[in-house]
Amino acid sequence: KLFPYTLVKYDTERDEPVRDANGLCIKSPKGETGLLVSKITDIAPFEGYAQNKEQTERKKLRDVLKKGDLYFNTGDLMRIDKDNFIYFQDRVGDTFRWKGENVATTEVSDILSFIDCLQEANVYGVQVPGHEGRVGMAAVSLKEDREFDGSKVYKHVVSYLPSYARPRFIRIQSAVEVTGTFKQMKVKLVAQGFDPGQVQDPLYFLDDCVKSYIPLTAQLYSSILSGSIKL
Repeated sequence: KLFPYTLVKYDTERDEPVRDANGLCIKSPKGETGLLVSKITDIAPFEGYAQNKEQTERKKLRDVLKKGDLYFNTGDLMRIDKDNFIYFQDRVGDTFRWKGENVATTEVSDILSFIDCLQEANVYGVQVPGHEGRVGMAAVSLKEDREFDGSKVYKHVVSYLPSYARPRFIRIQSAVEVTGTFKQMKVKLVAQGFDPGQVQDPLYFLDDCVKSYIPLTAQLYSSILSGSIKL
């Protein structure tokens, strides 16, 4: 290959590639999501970022397939199917783990974008005390003159997403916040979580009993934290 690349297993919780007992990365099998890395060679060099040595080093991966090799970390999580077609799954940092499964936020956002009352969706994972990983949450904006329809959103989510990928919480914003380069902002949303006492925006909770997203009250929030309501 002129530009050698491979997909390696990636731990989204630890935010680093998975390595074996010898300290080498592990190739992702076909059909599984992995981190796309490209070998740095004389033909395909990586010059790095001007005046940012720390960022340059973060993009380099050493000892990937053998000791002493050097690869460029693209930050892209990809999947290769049995016919060798490559599919973009997500960016590193935009994927979280819940119920032992990796959840690709862009995939969930795409599914939510088909709901007729929603304008835009920003999906991320939030921590819940007593639970491993992060549970799905979506900050959404509504289309003009549309109201949030909890039962319709629930029906769509259940129809098109596996249980572990369904956002358990939804936050209604007037507009989904983006950075100067139009990348959706997640860090602040993750930090704010789903506490109705802290978040001023309307919050909703996926309730399988009534088959709808229902308003997240302080009492409901307490029941979730205490574990009396199972996620």
